[in-house]
Amino acid sequence: MQVLYFAWLRERIGKGSETVDPPADVATPAALIDWLKSREERYVAAFQDVSAVKVAIDQKQADMTTSLAGAREVAFFPPVTGG
Repeated sequence: MQVLYFAWLRERIGKGSETVDPPADVATPAALIDWLKSREERYVAAFQDVSAVKVAIDQKQADMTTSLAGAREVAFFPPVTGG
């Protein structure tokens, strides 16, 4: 699965994307974040306030409880504001 990080998430993690192979029990974006956070401190820093993070699965906006079954791409990004 390809995971993309945008804006300050990318800055805190130190990369814009990576390919990961999470365990089978990682079934939602929320579980994916928990798994990523268990791997390294930089993910803990990036995802310290999950309420400020949005997610898209295969380029469609989703929520943190949406199933990742069959997902090829998960993108995490801050809320977008106009101006």
